[in-house]
Amino acid sequence: MPKHLPNNLNLQKLRDLKLSDIKAMSANIKHVHLRWWQWVLIAIGIIVVAGGIVWISLPKPVEPEYPVVAVEPVVTDNVNIYGDYVGRINAHQFVEVRARVEGYLEKMLFDEGTYVEKGQTLFIIDPLLYKANVESAKARLNKAKAQALKAERDLNRIKPLYEENAASQLDLDNAVAAYETSHADVVIGEADLTRAEMVLGYTAVKSPISGYISERNVDIGTLVGPGGKSLLATVVKTDTVRIDFSMTALDYLRSKERNVNIGQKDSTRNWDSYVTVTLADGTEYPYKGIVDFADPQVDPQTGTFSVRAEMPNHQRELLPGQFTRVKMLLDVRENAVVAPSKALEIEKGGAYIFVVRPDSVVERRYVEIGPEIENNTVIERGLAKGERIVVEGFHKLNPGMKVNPVVSTNPPSDKKE
Repeated sequence: MPKHLPNNLNLQKLRDLKLSDIKAMSANIKHVHLRWWQWVLIAIGIIVVAGGIVWISLPKPVEPEYPVVAVEPVVTDNVNIYGDYVGRINAHQFVEVRARVEGYLEKMLFDEGTYVEKGQTLFIIDPLLYKANVESAKARLNKAKAQALKAERDLNRIKPLYEENAASQLDLDNAVAAYETSHADVVIGEADLTRAEMVLGYTAVKSPISGYISERNVDIGTLVGPGGKSLLATVVKTDTVRIDFSMTALDYLRSKERNVNIGQKDSTRNWDSYVTVTLADGTEYPYKGIVDFADPQVDPQTGTFSVRAEMPNHQRELLPGQFTRVKMLLDVRENAVVAPSKALEIEKGGAYIFVVRPDSVVERRYVEIGPEIENNTVIERGLAKGERIVVEGFHKLNPGMKVNPVVSTNPPSDKKE
């Protein structure tokens, strides 16, 4: 810049100068005697400053603003399909302890509500009468054995005499008959003794299974047995419980459509139907039960059929008789197309999702929806893996509109925009 110009004149100030000021400056410069090349430089500077002022004053082009939407890629996953039912917990074994012989109850050898082992003696019924029967049976058996021994000796004496014609055929027949009868009496005596000993054993009432025993139903000194009260207590095996619930015929039909046979193991699948239950405080029981039975017929009064599952209960957290909420695995949809439920719009014509094409233009895609699992919905038809769908901001969209897609960082939610 020429040295005749003021030193404090900078580019910013030149930008702020008006065209009239530039002309005035040029007029003042004319009275200054300069060389020709200096005039060229001044002219070039004036042109540059004027061009900069014109360029600054031009309006900047306005870029179109596209609506910002959150998108997520369509994914595939193995989806578990569950059903919710109301079930009842039952003991795996529930056995009534009854008196099999008649007599007065003498002793109770357990603490009510405690764990008893299989074969443990629980009650003692007065055994005196039955001990006497055993002794009587032993005596009759000994008598029969003695008679059998005598008959055998008689037969051994008659045989040689008969061979020497010293005894008649009648004598031989009588000896043989006596021998066979006496041996039959021995067998009868042995059976009577076994029966008497067995009945005597029934006076010691034992637990048929291992489990927890209830309170006693009779008091000491009560006449029990066929002629009195026979139910003494109950023993419940609760380390394993049964979960009984009912399913509808529609559930059965849907399972058959997916080639799932409820209550039966299928070697072609890598999963089996199982159930989980809810405790009284609303928490989920940590163990799972395997479905092992489904009733082959429907109850005509309720339109349902019974289903059963077995579940471990080592800590006795599940009490027989209580009701619970049952969640059952009905099916596993492998490699199913899954979309967030909040991306769906439902209308009379069906359900649709806004899909962002590679050119960032949205289209309304009608889809066929399947079951909803938590915050996601299975898409049966209409979407392919990898396509981008709008999950937030679709309320301001129209088909064919160009958008500014941003990958969503928020986890799926069941709340729609």
